[in-house]
Amino acid sequence: MTCDVVPGELRLSGHGLVLREWEDDDLAAMVGLFDDSEVAYWTPLVSPFDLEAARVYLKRARERRAAAQRVQLAITLDGGEAMGEVLLMRSGPGLEVAEIGYSVGAAYRGRGLAARAVRVMTEFARETVGIGRLLLEIEADNAASAAVARTAGYYLTDAPPITAEEKGRTLSLRTWEYGGR
Repeated sequence: MTCDVVPGELRLSGHGLVLREWEDDDLAAMVGLFDDSEVAYWTPLVSPFDLEAARVYLKRARERRAAAQRVQLAITLDGGEAMGEVLLMRSGPGLEVAEIGYSVGAAYRGRGLAARAVRVMTEFARETVGIGRLLLEIEADNAASAAVARTAGYYLTDAPPITAEEKGRTLSLRTWEYGGR
């Protein structure tokens, strides 16, 4: 994995992918990726996800990045066309714990992009940022995300499910952790 950090820009590469910062030119692509019934169901993104939602999302992503709270990167093969997103959210006491999230556009699913992006982000978080504990929170019924977690080296923990309300439905999130037991 390589990591190029320049002021205002983060670019990670590895596992056949390039993860890059979202750009203003990506707004239409974001709509194409995130205005999808599966994304609406499994993620907290607003639906419908239109151009205005994309503008707000990009602005908020930049604010969170500037505040060192979150890194949200477009998943690409070569730094060009965005096919999805992977994000790293720091949390926990002293910020030594982080959660990774991901979403891949419908046209790009089934290519292993999410698992590879999670691997790249995991390596970045551990090797560059120094985060010791990485988690994924996945709904019990989300078989596709559970498969991504297993492929990327995460295991289902014994932690009780986290219950939350979102978009008018109750979520039961299971915790997955990186590494062996």
